[in-house]
Amino acid sequence: MTGPLHGLRVFDLTRILAGPTCTQILGDLGADIIKVEQTGSGDDTRRFAPPFIKDQNGDDTAESAYFCGANRNKRSITLNIADAEGQDLARRLIACSDVMVENFKFGGLAKYGLSYDQLKDENPGLVYCSITGFGHTGPYAERPGYDVLIQAMGGFMSITGEPDGEPQKAGIPIADLMAGMYASVAINAALRHREKTGEGQHIDIGMLDTMAATLSIMGSNFLSTGKAPPRLGNAHPNIVPYQVFATADGSMVLAAANDAQYQRFCEFAGVPELAVDENYKTNEKRVLNRKELVEKLQAVITQKPTRHWTEGLEKVNVTCGPINTIDQVFADPQVQARGMEIEMPHAATGNAPVHLIGSPIRMSKTGSEYRHSPPMLGEHTDEVLHELLGIDADAIAALRERGVV
Repeated sequence: MTGPLHGLRVFDLTRILAGPTCTQILGDLGADIIKVEQTGSGDDTRRFAPPFIKDQNGDDTAESAYFCGANRNKRSITLNIADAEGQDLARRLIACSDVMVENFKFGGLAKYGLSYDQLKDENPGLVYCSITGFGHTGPYAERPGYDVLIQAMGGFMSITGEPDGEPQKAGIPIADLMAGMYASVAINAALRHREKTGEGQHIDIGMLDTMAATLSIMGSNFLSTGKAPPRLGNAHPNIVPYQVFATADGSMVLAAANDAQYQRFCEFAGVPELAVDENYKTNEKRVLNRKELVEKLQAVITQKPTRHWTEGLEKVNVTCGPINTIDQVFADPQVQARGMEIEMPHAATGNAPVHLIGSPIRMSKTGSEYRHSPPMLGEHTDEVLHELLGIDADAIAALRERGVV
């Protein structure tokens, strides 16, 4: 199977997570990702460790699990863009590319001659995507942005956590991940526009924008009422019961998302009177009387173990499930059947497999593919410079001697 973006080349001048997430998505779909890293140091996440991936003997390598999680299906080259020769090589590689993705601070690439305005005339079909903390316009444009800062400023933390606790960030870098995903969608839309018109364009992705968009129903609730939503812990702002409940031996999630499911739950739980009670009969009433109803349901649910609820409620078509730990997720037969854990040989492990999270994209005709393991720093420098620019081995050696690559 060949990915739908086969033949597309991306000049990837990104690091950390938002940009690499975007380009890994494109790479999984078949694009040739040329990951450009600083000579000597590379992507900062190569040092975000431990943990490290392990070799065939189970010993740590020097490659971080963090880096490997966002950089498969890429070819790594090292290039010193602060050097005039490095800038020239970058421009030549960009001329061979369909897409450029960068996540430098606003205006940071202009001093290297690599801003969109400096490239667009000689590359009119180039799709150039910038990912920054706050976008390229507005009073915060020049500020740096990091995931936890964006979660805080974007309102996400204010609605995450227990009602009487402190604001919480997500357990994953959700601001980075959402920016990367929005960027990959925007790039594909810009490529469709280019296919129709021949025109490239600049894409300006601000992480604060994407975090505001990710507020979804909570943001919509505010815009409809003028009231800032409070933290609700694991509860849902608009549906009851839709949250975590303690069981006799642990906890579970119950998500009775409509009146019919709620009624079936009450029958199974042996409290049919709660299904017909006027205070709880409809979702609107249940939301208004949330506290009282949740207390009554909790008193019932805590009497039986998790398995009683998850297995029994599944049989009567009520949404309910366990709260899995990460090891349980990857041991789950559904997750395994869908191929969400993959193995790829890696140079740092002596070609022993490194375990990675697979792409969730499934397509009937094309789809995701895994061609390149997360690369070693500069692993493909010689290959790319020769293949794309025709530079021979002696010339590359001379560039390396001068610290250009």
